[in-house]
Amino acid sequence: MNAGDTVFVLLSAALVMFMTPGLALFYGGLVRNKNVLGTIMQSFILLGLITLEWVMIGYSMSFGPDIGGIIGNLDWFALSGVGMEPSESYGTTIPHLAFMIFQCMFAIITPALITGAFAERIKFSAFILFSLLWAILVYNPLCHWAWGGGWMGKMGALDFAGGTVVHISSGAAAFIAALVTGKRKGFGITQYIPHNLPMAITGAALLWFGWFGFNAGSALSCSGLAANAFVVTHISASAAALAWVSAEWIHSGKPTTLGAASGAVAGLVAITPACGYVGPVSAIIIGLVAGALCFCGVMLKSRFGYDDSLDVVGIHGLGGIWGALATGLFASVAINPAGANGLFFGNPGQLWIQFISVIGTIAFSFFMTFIILKVVDLIIGLRVSIEDEERGLDISLHNETGYN
Repeated sequence: MNAGDTVFVLLSAALVMFMTPGLALFYGGLVRNKNVLGTIMQSFILLGLITLEWVMIGYSMSFGPDIGGIIGNLDWFALSGVGMEPSESYGTTIPHLAFMIFQCMFAIITPALITGAFAERIKFSAFILFSLLWAILVYNPLCHWAWGGGWMGKMGALDFAGGTVVHISSGAAAFIAALVTGKRKGFGITQYIPHNLPMAITGAALLWFGWFGFNAGSALSCSGLAANAFVVTHISASAAALAWVSAEWIHSGKPTTLGAASGAVAGLVAITPACGYVGPVSAIIIGLVAGALCFCGVMLKSRFGYDDSLDVVGIHGLGGIWGALATGLFASVAINPAGANGLFFGNPGQLWIQFISVIGTIAFSFFMTFIILKVVDLIIGLRVSIEDEERGLDISLHNETGYN
């Protein structure tokens, strides 16, 4: 066991944990002031809910001994056998518990990302049940497929820190959730203006900060590979912020702070699967494309008429798809000998593998999310009443107000 690696992974886990409150502020600043606490609560409560799910069954389902390449068994139910010694399979220089809690923070933030799709209109009880079922039935299997010995990893798909597992899955789920939940009252007529952009920018900055733990920490060691992941993460976010603002400036004549923040997040999403396999120049290209692509995706939302309140599909869905495919283009064994070369380094087959992983993730998340939403709607009902929606979620669901 290596003390330096252990400290590094534990600090990275703390950084990833910090991303969920950061996401809460980012989303909270983008909604109307009558829904700020309800929106923040949706992210914050998942720190409790998903942690307990992960401890009891989630970790074992995701990383336990493989069953047919589909799911892990329950040998590690309630963390049985997950102790202070290194695991034979995961993070061999760190305590097994350190690896478990690092992965727990990924499991927490993923369903939190989806909340932006149905912001300002879902019942809290329905949200709790949906999030729990989604974590068990969607996140855990996908995590096992990519990282826990499942078919996707065996196929050779590269996902260093969560392009498919976190971002494509949540983006696909967000699209279905927006359709099934329905549009906000007044959508297309009422102008939904963010009530607190400084809060949103602060949240985006916290996400950027925490993302270093998200990506560099996935090296599971205090190493040169971690340093590379850290550096290219920052480069991609920087390039994407500039690309988004430039596209916005050309399109509307004015650059905005929200555009800069959204672009940075798009760049962070896109580099996530690739950060352990690509170098700085590739990161610049990935970031520039992500900023422009995700801006276009968000602009096209109105053409399709679905109410993805906070642009989860355009940023996490499109950004994650581009990042996964870009990994198949730019990956290099010179960066990570344990990975593979991509198309531009002489291995076109890797791009096809990445494409299969993208399609598999989208199809599975689409199908399962639709079923979960329909079940929750049947049991509890998804939407708040028209009266409660007009009053705002803060008062109607939580008997609180964000501002006096």
